[in-house]
Amino acid sequence: MAFLHTARTTPHGLGDRIAAVVKLGREALQRRRVYGRTLRELAALSTRELDDLGISRAMITRIAADAAYGK
Repeated sequence: MAFLHTARTTPHGLGDRIAAVVKLGREALQRRRVYGRTLRELAALSTRELDDLGISRAMITRIAADAAYGK
């Protein structure tokens, strides 16, 4: 007879839940940093440089959001 054992991946106690919230917070902060850095770097480019990349100034915030949060 075969038995299937599955391990739980959900937090059990308060400590696990706090750790999960902290992890989510760190991930959100990291994504926000990617967004801000991408936004600053693209905004710092000249119009000519953006044109060479095929990017208009109106696209910068969307590109930064895609870089940080995905499409």
